[in-house]
Amino acid sequence: MTASTLPGQPHFHFRGAELFAEDVRVADLAREHGTPLFVYSKASMLAALGAYQRGFAGRKAKIHYALKANSSLAILQVFARAGCGFDIVSGGELERVLAVGGRGEDIIFSGVGKTRAEMRRALQVGIRCFNVESEGELEVLSAVAVEAGTRAPVSLRVNPDVNPLTHPYISTGLKGNKFGVAHGDALRAYRRAAALPGLRVVGIDCHIGSQITNVTPYLDAMDRVLDLVASIEAAGIPIEHIDFGGGGRASSTATNSRPRRTCCGSGCWRASMRAASATASS
Repeated sequence: MTASTLPGQPHFHFRGAELFAEDVRVADLAREHGTPLFVYSKASMLAALGAYQRGFAGRKAKIHYALKANSSLAILQVFARAGCGFDIVSGGELERVLAVGGRGEDIIFSGVGKTRAEMRRALQVGIRCFNVESEGELEVLSAVAVEAGTRAPVSLRVNPDVNPLTHPYISTGLKGNKFGVAHGDALRAYRRAAALPGLRVVGIDCHIGSQITNVTPYLDAMDRVLDLVASIEAAGIPIEHIDFGGGGRASSTATNSRPRRTCCGSGCWRASMRAASATASS
């Protein structure tokens, strides 16, 4: 790989023929720790995060790091200290966030297949929100919360039926995809969620795919979600935040090297953003 194609610049760079991570010679790290070796640049991660923080400055927004990008405790600690929230998909990921000092109120629990034990633990630590994937999950979560003597804060993951213009295997926002509640069923599902004794509706969520390179699908999804918000609130169910998910392409070339997961947000929403911003070399 040449200097002109090296991802992660300027934090990963060549000095002559030697590869450096920030000011550390990678060959020295390999001799000290052995190989294979994963090397991460804290400066690179904070620079990527900083782009989002500047973009949302002055707006009521919260940036969440998705642990599925990399759940190394050292990386999580960097983002926790930088003020990030976290997006998790399992009880194990929940414990990792707590282990680095993350707060329950900064955690969003996404993903399918949450177990009752995971739900109970998340309620115990007071997470900000469960992103619920199905009407059946609403029923289970309500029962768990009632048993625990509390109400679970929830948003529904809505499938907006938008083409993300990416590979079909990593598309998650079309009607034929298996994720989330169908757009046409969402209002009914929200009415059910609002009626269940163990739930408190707080938001709405969508995630349309991965490796997305065009902003148009996000804008299309935003329009569809905002139409739903209007209908849901007209039914007497307040929506406190809108989560537009992630999915932006992380380039592997130096011409577009900042890793990212992109989300659309606005100053009037507490929008959650999943931002994968670790840079690695091996």
